[in-house]
Amino acid sequence: MKMNNWIQVLMIFGLVLFAGCASMNVWPDDERSAESKMTAIEGRIGEGLQTGGLSPDQSQMYLTTLKGISLDYEALRNRIVYQEKWRSLHSRLDVLGYEIDRAFNKTTSIEEPRYGDRIAACQRAIDNGRMNRHMSATEEREFQIRLDSIRNDHLRITERGRPATDEARADISRRLESLTIDLDRYR
Repeated sequence: MKMNNWIQVLMIFGLVLFAGCASMNVWPDDERSAESKMTAIEGRIGEGLQTGGLSPDQSQMYLTTLKGISLDYEALRNRIVYQEKWRSLHSRLDVLGYEIDRAFNKTTSIEEPRYGDRIAACQRAIDNGRMNRHMSATEEREFQIRLDSIRNDHLRITERGRPATDEARADISRRLESLTIDLDRYR
């Protein structure tokens, strides 16, 4: 009886050992796929920086995140590991790619840079008028209220990266043009 129990324990131990070895493996497809994703992400970051779709700060932040993921990749590469480790690495790469695409799409919409630049120019003109005392406090406050209203409407219209309608763009543009003309009198 003792011999049968001993053989059963050895068989169970052997099966558990075999199952553990079968679930751990070198996953070359996952390595190649991760390398491809990292290369593609690095290319998108470079393209975003080159075209102005990503700011230098954003690019640096994404490259730092990618470097952390690549260090984890190197730790997994050519080693026998559980499949779950590769899934986790791939999901991190997918999330990073999604964040880059979202940031890239948000800043590359047609009206964003143009209106942003015009709004910033108006803000500089108001600030310069205040500092040089070319306008009264009442006029400065009126101009600032108009600019804040335009800025808030623009942000509300383009919230979450959605494109502005032609009517909304025309309204924002008309209001910015009017404010710019009024501010030009104080330069």
